[in-house]
Amino acid sequence: MKNLILIGYMCAGKSTVGKSLGKRLGRQFYDLDWYIEERYRKRISDIFAEKGEDGFRQIEYKMLHEVAEFEDIVLSCGGGTPCFYDNMDYLNRIGTTIFLNASPDTIVEHLKISRTVRPLLQGKSGEELRSYIAGQLQGRMRFYEQAQYIFDVNILDGYDKIDLLITQILETIKDKT
Repeated sequence: MKNLILIGYMCAGKSTVGKSLGKRLGRQFYDLDWYIEERYRKRISDIFAEKGEDGFRQIEYKMLHEVAEFEDIVLSCGGGTPCFYDNMDYLNRIGTTIFLNASPDTIVEHLKISRTVRPLLQGKSGEELRSYIAGQLQGRMRFYEQAQYIFDVNILDGYDKIDLLITQILETIKDKT
């Protein structure tokens, strides 16, 4: 069985959807950022502060290759993971990739309720934040769109809609799992 790999911008719902998808399939769920934090015993924001983005991306690359060796998992990648090194090609080789596509407005709304510190967004507010996200999405879309499957997640405003999305994903990829 192939691993299922969720990609998309931060706060698109990768962890929420990934947990539900793993539960429904009876597979272990891994969030790459959480995995990095466990292995390094540091928060992502602290790694960014100590090593900068380049240093973090090197760690992320190494940990991606480590966790990808696990079998029959659901993996949620960090928002930038597919955009560095050969990560997107690698992800497509080792699993079934699913891009959770969210608009800048949806991401801003999700960020408002998120409790996670986002190093790349610190110090930004309001329209500046929305503009920054829109610009990053535009730059990252060429990577995200290489996913084998794309799902719109602008409607994930309740558990019933998450369940519906999980059902749609499983129906769409049933021959790939």
